[in-house]
Amino acid sequence: MSRRERHRDDDDRRDRRRSRSRSRSRDREEPPPPSSAAPAGLPVGMGSTITPPTAAAYGGMMMPGAQAGAMPGMVPVMMMPNPLMVATAAQDKVNRELFVGNTPPGTSEALLTQFLNGAMRRTKLCAADAMPIIQCRTNQKFAFVECASIADANLALNLNGIPFMGSSLRVSRPSKYAGPHVPSKTWQELTGQTLPVGLTPVPENTSPAEDKVNRELFIGNTTPEMTESMLTDFLGKAMEQVGLATHPGNPITACRVSGKFAFIELRSKEETANALNLNNIPYLGAQLRVGRPSKYVGAQTPHGNWEDILAKYMSGELKLPSQGGAPAAAPAPAANTGVPTRVVELKNMLTMDELTSDQDYEEIMEDTKEECSQFGSLKNLVIPRDGPGATKIFLEYMSTDDAAAAIKGLAGRTFDGRKVEAIFYDETKFANKEY
Repeated sequence: MSRRERHRDDDDRRDRRRSRSRSRSRDREEPPPPSSAAPAGLPVGMGSTITPPTAAAYGGMMMPGAQAGAMPGMVPVMMMPNPLMVATAAQDKVNRELFVGNTPPGTSEALLTQFLNGAMRRTKLCAADAMPIIQCRTNQKFAFVECASIADANLALNLNGIPFMGSSLRVSRPSKYAGPHVPSKTWQELTGQTLPVGLTPVPENTSPAEDKVNRELFIGNTTPEMTESMLTDFLGKAMEQVGLATHPGNPITACRVSGKFAFIELRSKEETANALNLNNIPYLGAQLRVGRPSKYVGAQTPHGNWEDILAKYMSGELKLPSQGGAPAAAPAPAANTGVPTRVVELKNMLTMDELTSDQDYEEIMEDTKEECSQFGSLKNLVIPRDGPGATKIFLEYMSTDDAAAAIKGLAGRTFDGRKVEAIFYDETKFANKEY
C-alpha cells in the first residue's frame, strides 16, 4: 500500500470516529420520542400523551361556551332545556290556579288577594301566618289567582260563594284544568252562614262528567221531523216565556236527536230542574216526555207537568208560548246592532300592543272565554292578530238568543277607557274567516 493510500485510510477512520461521537452526544441530550403505544396492561389511550383538539384544527370555530380542548359540538347539559321539566312546570302552574267570578267592578288585585288570604286563615284552611294566595290578576268581572301549592288551591275551592262587596264570588277551576276532581264545599256549607239577601247562589264545584249529567234531560216521543235546532229553539223559548229560565237567553246549550228520543243539555243545574216542568208539552202533534236520563244518580227534584204550568198561566201567573205550540218570535234586537245572527263582533276592547306577546294573547283568549260564556253557550272564539280584523273579537254562540244576550251585556262597557261596541256579525263571513 502506498503512502498516499495509507493517509486516505487514516482520514476516513478519523471522520467515522467524529461522526460516532456526535451521534452519542445527541442521544445523551435529546429525550426519546413519545410512544403511541400504551404500556402493557393498560387500555388504549391510557398512559399515552393525547393532544386535545384546538380551534385551529376545526377551521378556527368553537362552540359558544366551550372550553379550550373540548370536543367541538359538545354543549354542557345545563345549557339545553329539558322539555319534560318545562311541561311539568307549566302544568303545575295550571293546577295551582283558580278562577274567581262575579268580582265587583274596580276590584284591585291587592284587595282581592288580601281578602281571600284572610278568609282562608279565619276558617283555618291554612296556618294563621300563611299566604296561600301568592298572585292575582283581575279583569272587569272575574279574576285568576295563583296559589302557593296544589294543596292550597284544593282548599281554596271551599271559598266558593263567599260574599264580597255585595257580590257572591264564584271560585272554581279554570277551563284549562285537566287534573282530578277534588270535592269541596261552598262557603255557606263551610261556615254555616246564610247567603245575604239579594245575592245569587253560585253553583257547586263538581267534576266535569258529574256536572254534565246533572245538566242533561231526556226528551221522549219525538217525531222524525223534529231537528236538533227545532227542539232547542222551541223548548228554550218555552222556558223563557213561562219564567223557567233564570237568566236571559236560551237556557238550552246543546241537543242531540236519536230516532224517537233526544237529549238536551242546559247551562245550569237549576234551569235543568226547572225544565222538568215541560213534561207533556205538546209539539207538532206529539206530547214530549221530559225527564232525567238513566245515568243520573242525583237527588230527585220535585216538579210538575206542562198541565201545571198551563193552570198557572190560566190564573195569570205565567205566559205561554205562542198558539199552536210554536215558539214566539225572538225579540227585536237593539238599535244599530244589525240583523240577528249567532255571531257577535266586539270592537274597541283590544290594542295591537296587547296582542304582540304570545303569553298575553293566550291569557286574553282565556279571560275572554270565561267572561263571555256567562251569556250563553259559546261555541267559538276568534281574536285575529293581523289583517283588517286585528284587535276585534268574534264570538260564535249556539243560538241568536245567546248572541243577543252577549250584546246586551257587553255593549257600552268600558275597558281601559275604551267604550266597547257590540254588534251582530254575518255568519257566512265568519265561517269563511272574513274578519
